[in-house]
Amino acid sequence: MNSVKTIKRSIGTGAFALTMMATKAFAQSGTVGSGVGSVTPPGTSSNTLQQYITIVINVLLGLIGVVAVIMLIIGGFRYVLSQGDEKATKGAKDTILFAIIGIVVAILAFAIVNFVIGAIGGTSSV
Repeated sequence: MNSVKTIKRSIGTGAFALTMMATKAFAQSGTVGSGVGSVTPPGTSSNTLQQYITIVINVLLGLIGVVAVIMLIIGGFRYVLSQGDEKATKGAKDTILFAIIGIVVAILAFAIVNFVIGAIGGTSSV
């Protein structure tokens, strides 16, 4: 049980660090869309702030989806390794249930964000 908390904490810390690195990279670029590794869609010379926000949100939602799938796998292992212990089985089932809820929320959030960004004049990044 303690190892699951450690894994969750590590994934959360990694996601936070990735977000901070992306924010710093965007801030240091000076001119939007220039530099090595810039994200410029075909047919445009630079990205707008709206496009950068869309990219960051989609990356974060992707990370949430990955974490949810990892938790689903962990829940499956916990269920298989519970060996009939009712308390361990209930904990594993809860982990699986919450992971599935996390996947559904991540998919819905991705769809809503892209719909809203598309509705206010941007392009979706699907």
